[in-house]
Amino acid sequence: MSCAANGGTPTTGSPTASSSPSRSTSASASASTGPTQGGQTCTTAAFCDGFESQTGSTVSGVWGTSYANCQGSGTATVDSSVAHSGSKSVRIDGKGGYCNHVLVKPAKDLSGLGSVWYGRFYVRHTTALPAQHVAFAALKDSGDGGKDLRMGGQNGALQWNRESDDATLPAQSPNGVAQSRPLPTNSWNCVEFMVDGRGLLTTWLNGTAIPGLTVDGTPTADIDQQWLARSWKPAPQDLRLGWEAYGDGDDTLWYDDVAVGAQRIGC
Repeated sequence: MSCAANGGTPTTGSPTASSSPSRSTSASASASTGPTQGGQTCTTAAFCDGFESQTGSTVSGVWGTSYANCQGSGTATVDSSVAHSGSKSVRIDGKGGYCNHVLVKPAKDLSGLGSVWYGRFYVRHTTALPAQHVAFAALKDSGDGGKDLRMGGQNGALQWNRESDDATLPAQSPNGVAQSRPLPTNSWNCVEFMVDGRGLLTTWLNGTAIPGLTVDGTPTADIDQQWLARSWKPAPQDLRLGWEAYGDGDDTLWYDDVAVGAQRIGC
């Protein structure tokens, strides 16, 4: 499946979201850009934030809003009624279609983090991943011409997609999709990833590694054989969270407790 290009110029501000469900009763400690977040230690992270410093409904401060190529009806707002920890999260009202992409990204420059990136974020969403390709996270890859490395879903399961050549991880065969996992709805999920400049990639969902979302350097049919068909030496520059649908696919998502560092941060 051919997918639209990503990116976009960061801005601050977006329209106000509609009503939200009741607050999660999971962790209650305050999140911040400091060494602790949601009761967890973030001393190894280059960036660690749980949106607690946000004021009002407009994303601002240590976060900006990014629209890919054109701005449509997708929105990003601060939500004070739903949170994984503390009292706030960012709500994405994601809409299908090329011009409705919307993502939030740290304002901090993360380009000098190093050759190995670890990311961790909590995400909650309302609608099962569709059959068509969608993305809910993106990393600009300067090792791949500035194109995006995108995490999302297709055929109802999680996948990675490389914007430059539209390669998918795993391959979108029945056997490949079976090696991935769906993203559970209506609950908080801890998503972790590791991107290594040597061309390696690992993904965890709620603390468990997903075989179909792993690049170990040895081509495996239905998983990373297509991905490794050409040389890939990633060099991430940023992390953006939100919603990109390349066809049909509306969803409402909440993000909280985001961290990026050179070592695994954990859930």
